Amino acid sequence: MKQKLLYLDTMITPKIITIIYWILLVGSVISGITYIFGGYEGFTIYKFFTGIVIIGLSAVGARIWCELLIVIFKINENLQNLKD
Repeated sequence: MKQKLLYLDTMITPKIITIIYWILLVGSVISGITYIFGGYEGFTIYKFFTGIVIIGLSAVGARIWCELLIVIFKINENLQNLKD
């Protein structure tokens, strides 16, 4: 395993991307909740629905971004298999 890492035979970035995805997901929930309860007006129904939309859209955006990065590494993996 150590030799594979030293000679760059295995990719560790897909594992890092998975961790980044979970961090982005937690960040989207925190930002949505902060928007709902933040500000001087307090809790309003408009801010509640806007916060839910922020959570949903940012979670979907983070998922799409991370999946696109993973696709690049899957293409690399398949090219390596073809080469071998």
